[in-house]
Amino acid sequence: MIIDLLKETGALLEGHFLLSSGKHSGKYIQCAKLLMYPDKAEIAIKDIVEKLKELDFDMVVGPAMGGIIVSYELGRQTGKPAIFVEREDGKMTLRRGFSIEKGQKILIAEDVVTTGKSSYEAAEVVESMGGEVVAIACLVDRSNGNIKYPLYSGTKINVQIFDQEECPLCKKGIPFVKPGSRKIVK
Repeated sequence: MIIDLLKETGALLEGHFLLSSGKHSGKYIQCAKLLMYPDKAEIAIKDIVEKLKELDFDMVVGPAMGGIIVSYELGRQTGKPAIFVEREDGKMTLRRGFSIEKGQKILIAEDVVTTGKSSYEAAEVVESMGGEVVAIACLVDRSNGNIKYPLYSGTKINVQIFDQEECPLCKKGIPFVKPGSRKIVK
């Protein structure tokens, strides 16, 4: 279902991409192109909500930018509050009067999880305030099972990622595009 929505909205891209992790890939998922349609976002998130039925959590927290709409829609469909963390001086933080109470069970929400970097940064903020991260939810799981929290995804996509030195697309001289919202980590 979500794969169809990604294709329909032009969110599943093929080419040569420099990811925010500094790795390279021949495919990129630009979930913002799906999430710009509220009716399609509702359908995509509904699949995840079904999988979360047995999970006990109090609040949804999404890392900016990719997790904001996903966390909002997860919160709306589950009846839970939804907030977001954002970067300030390069570090994830909680702003805008948002707070997390000690002992609150938190679901981290993302659009795409590949390395988990943004999710882990959000988890650090949650845990520093006394919250407990119980899981991560995302539209697309690209992690290949390498995430330390339980992961609930709408779909899994196995996409090869490469270090620049081993990237076959670089070796062919194909220029890369840098999509996404985070500065590249070198």
